[in-house]
This record gives sequence, C-alpha cells and structure tokens, in this order.
Amino acid sequence: MHIDLPEKRYYKIGEVAKAFTVNTSLIRFWEKEFDIIKPKKNAKGNRLFTQEDITNFKLIFNLVKERGFTLDGAKQKLKKNPEGIFNNHEIITRLESVKAELQKIKNQL
Repeated sequence: MHIDLPEKRYYKIGEVAKAFTVNTSLIRFWEKEFDIIKPKKNAKGNRLFTQEDITNFKLIFNLVKERGFTLDGAKQKLKKNPEGIFNNHEIITRLESVKAELQKIKNQL
C-alpha cells in the first residue's frame, strides 16, 4: 500500500486517517493497543504523529488489514521478531514502488 503524505515533521490525526482511508477512531484505538505508536500531544491535547509513527502505522496496517492478522496476533508478531517484520515490510514497499513505476512506463508505451 502506498501512502501519499507530504514530507513534514508532524502529521495531524485527520491527515493520517485520510492517508490510510480509515476513521480517526481506528487511529486512536491502535495508538492505545500498540506500544510502538507514541504520538506527541500539543498544549490542546491534539495528537501529532511523527514519520516513525507513520512507518509503524504502515506496518500495523499491513499486518491487520492486508494480511488478516488479529490484533493479538499482530502484537505477538511484533514482539517475537520486530526486526524481521520491519525488514520484510521495507522490502515489500520497495517492490511495490518498483512495480508501480514499471506499470507507469508500460502505460506510456
């Protein structure tokens, strides 16, 4: 899944929800369920997500929504082998971007 977010230091919860095409309530729920997501909060209490949080959301989204893991299964997978999952997800992301670029070239021919 390709997430289209501009390069910024912090993202608001609405921007993150729109990028992942989910409700903001799901973002808040996953924040409580998974320890790897730690948004900063401003004086008003609004959540501000960093680029690292977005990467973690991509990983959780891949496990839960795309691969069909339950929340408990995704938590166990993240605790059991976090480095392997991050590496595999990074490889998959790169391959998807290469595939998209190749399809773009094919359509131009």
